[in-house]
Amino acid sequence: MPGDRLLSQEEIDSVFRSLKEKSRVEEPARKAVPYDFRRPDRIAKHQLRAIHLLHENFARNLASSLSAYLRAYVIVNLVSVEQLSFAEFSQCLPSPSCLVSLAMRPYDGNAVLEINPSLVFPILEMLLGGSGRSGAKINREVTEIEQSILDGLYRIILHDLKQAWAPVTTIDFTIEARETEPQLLQIMSPNEAVLAIGLEVRMAENTGMMNIAMPSIIVKMLRQKFDQQWSVRRAESTAEEQARILRLIKPASIQLDARLRGPTLPARDLLELEPGDVLELDYPLDRPLDILINGVAKFRGSIGTTGRKRAFLIREAIQVRD
Repeated sequence: MPGDRLLSQEEIDSVFRSLKEKSRVEEPARKAVPYDFRRPDRIAKHQLRAIHLLHENFARNLASSLSAYLRAYVIVNLVSVEQLSFAEFSQCLPSPSCLVSLAMRPYDGNAVLEINPSLVFPILEMLLGGSGRSGAKINREVTEIEQSILDGLYRIILHDLKQAWAPVTTIDFTIEARETEPQLLQIMSPNEAVLAIGLEVRMAENTGMMNIAMPSIIVKMLRQKFDQQWSVRRAESTAEEQARILRLIKPASIQLDARLRGPTLPARDLLELEPGDVLELDYPLDRPLDILINGVAKFRGSIGTTGRKRAFLIREAIQVRD
């Protein structure tokens, strides 16, 4: 046709380029999620949330226990709960540090507990009678004598950790080995997945991290016990929580009103009222009144007297709709 226009080579290339890009975007392979076969023990997100709540309770209990043990105000905050390889976890730890390998009986495998030197040496100073406020940064390995002094601290931490896991399963955490260099603590393969829990500890103007690593495969094995814990907690909380709340609210005071819900009156008519005027409420004498509890209508009935006191005779309950 005479009105047709010939396309240039650049316009032709542009058309093919746009079609090629469109087909590339729509490829199913582009929507695939990468899977790392070196880390098959991925933990479900709902289980990670449950573990997060579990270690929040651990942090609160540990803060109270350390405050009593060290006779100082201690704050423990849960910073992170994430899944890493053991190599990544080890690389994040300072060197030298204070590490212990923990048996997790009756389960096979070992966990790792690490306390930063910025916490260890102030704690040692406080246990030996000091204030822990010297502010001097010490970067050396912990001696054998200092390790024995820290045994009491480990007992408290492992006791609270066991109590935190008790609603899910019984794990007896015991120290099997001690180390000062993270690279020398070879209790897992570098690619093995671990659950890393990071806690920030503040005390006597000192702040440091305490890190715990557990094999992900053991945590994943407990998935069913996590589900049982939350289902049992929901079943038990229904009766127990209702009884507890009832005990708490029994001595509470409430506002009780009997209301006569009649017609409205314009403000101008109200201003013109004079002594002797009669107001017709258009309210039958046999019509029931509403009784309100803290402003919410609960019952209908009629007002009467019992002796010298006013009373309200309840005739029916009002169904409250949500």
